[in-house]
This record gives sequence, structure tokens and C-alpha cells, in this order.
Amino acid sequence: MEPLLSRLPAEFRSVRYDGSRFPGAASVAARPGLGPGANCQLYAYEVLRHFGLRPPDLRSSELWEDTESTVRVPLADLRPLDLLLYNAADRAYGAHVGVRAGEDAVLHLCAEVGRPAVWRPEDFAARERYGVLLGAKRVLPAR
Repeated sequence: MEPLLSRLPAEFRSVRYDGSRFPGAASVAARPGLGPGANCQLYAYEVLRHFGLRPPDLRSSELWEDTESTVRVPLADLRPLDLLLYNAADRAYGAHVGVRAGEDAVLHLCAEVGRPAVWRPEDFAARERYGVLLGAKRVLPAR
């Protein structure tokens, strides 16, 4: 198991996928946390928060454009806790967000599995809906 994954509490491994629970949703404001379920973005951000980062609560297209709290990272410079964005086409709107957990490991929450999963980059490439890796974002240290 990747070192990052071994440091995640058990409750991060049993989160239920719920596409209606995304950053900024009324359901999240009413019942914060991962217990009621999450979409990929909400899950990824909570993982980062567990490790002391402060990601902004942005949808994927907003995250991709953000320059205040995150920076784009060349794929050759990836490190654990970088956010990876995947989509069926080369566009950020509706992109799937995962967390780099190791050399060939991406932790994410998707509807296909229904629970958190760790996939290799080729697992994403093999699926049409995740076939395009848009790129990576790194959350900047809090100021």
C-alpha cells in the first residue's frame, strides 16, 4: 500500500459516491463531512484537508482556472497530494478529480465503483469518460 494511503483513516475508504454532494451544494452545507457521501471533488478536497492542505471548494472547471490557491503542475513533476483532472474530452467542465497517492496510484471516488478506489493512470486511460488527462494542480500552502 502506498504510504499516503496507509495514513488515511478507515472512514476515507468507505465513503459512498453521491453526485449531488459537491463543493458548494446545499446538501453539503446542511450536512458537512464525508459521512453522507461525496462526489469526486468533495472527496479529494477532504483527503487533502486530512493532510493539512487547504484546497478551495471549487468545481473542476473553477479549479482548473484557479491561480490563487493552486498552480498547474507539469506531469513530470507530480508528487503525492497533487490533484489530477480527467475527462472524456480536453475540457475542464465536468472533469473528474483524483488525488495522486504514489508513483502509479490515484485515489479517487467515482460513480462506477461507488466507493474510493486506487487506479493506475492506464486504468483511467482505458475508460472513455476518463480517457483525457487534462493535467495536475497543486494546492499552495496557506498564507
